[in-house]
Amino acid sequence: MSYRILAINPGSTSTKIALYEDETKIFEKSLSHTAKELEAFDEVLDQFEFREKIILAVLKEENIDIKTLAAVVGRGGMLPNMKSGGYVVNKAMLDSFWEGLASPHASNLGALLAYEIAEPLGIPAYIYDSVTSDELEEIAKITGMPEIRRQSMCHVLNMKAVSRKVAKEYGKQYEDMNILAAHLGGGISMSVHHKGKIIDCIRDDEGPFSPERSGSLPMLYTVDLCYSGKYTKKEMIKKIRGNGGLKAYLGTQDLRDVEAMIDDGNKQAEILLEAQAYQIAKGIGQMSTVLGGKYDCIILTGGMAYSKKLTDMVSERVKFIAPVEVSPGEDEMEALVLGALRLVKGQEKAKLYVHP
Repeated sequence: MSYRILAINPGSTSTKIALYEDETKIFEKSLSHTAKELEAFDEVLDQFEFREKIILAVLKEENIDIKTLAAVVGRGGMLPNMKSGGYVVNKAMLDSFWEGLASPHASNLGALLAYEIAEPLGIPAYIYDSVTSDELEEIAKITGMPEIRRQSMCHVLNMKAVSRKVAKEYGKQYEDMNILAAHLGGGISMSVHHKGKIIDCIRDDEGPFSPERSGSLPMLYTVDLCYSGKYTKKEMIKKIRGNGGLKAYLGTQDLRDVEAMIDDGNKQAEILLEAQAYQIAKGIGQMSTVLGGKYDCIILTGGMAYSKKLTDMVSERVKFIAPVEVSPGEDEMEALVLGALRLVKGQEKAKLYVHP
């Protein structure tokens, strides 16, 4: 018996969809959303109907009979206290998203869109390896302020998928390797993989700046800015996530534009790209201490890893720690499908989300 799985991966400026029959890809599309289209929505969740209509239109164009689907899987969102692996999308999960329990992020739409398509068909909707999947050790959750505990929040889906791929290339099992992975995308996160678990991470708001994130900032100056009266809470969050990083300096979050500026002699773009590589390397150096520098490899992945200029600068600074493997792009769609496939086949049991 074969299984058709539809995967949905909402990003900040795109919606990726893919249809697989078992492990064979039937089609995959990345649907870009312009800034003008998205400006019509105040909040990310307000984009729900807009993105649903686009997905259904594409499936119709591709002559896909959705009644042949066995399951729909969406990218996991930013709900707290999740574990790695698969979850059934249930009412408790949907309510939690709509009630705002998840940090604002496009990935929150994954569960909502998957459920909306799956529910009328009487088939399961899943999420897999949520952004907030938590395998952190207790020591990694302690901060210098008792009211705040560190929570796992990183590009779990892609980093685990790429780590499994690299382990296979090394002729080893993922669970037998020590890997330090850096996802370099619109947001940058890093993770330490030990015995098949992410035991520590650097979130996209506490490490290097990225194309559109501010990264970590001097705290006292940030507090002053928050209370300056110049910005609302919403505006400050947007300065940190969405309008920070390279975009704040250069007006673009596209690394190709930045490299074009450098080729045209733009010295500010040049120093900013160097600073980007410098901060990524510092983050990797910070994480290298978690396992005492004993790593089989360092992985650079995500969309920014297509930039050889950037990865070469990072590699030069961190190669003393472990061999550097560059795996550009994302394996997220295949990872979502393979996870859902294990769930529908009963090879893995889906977790049940409980409203906090």
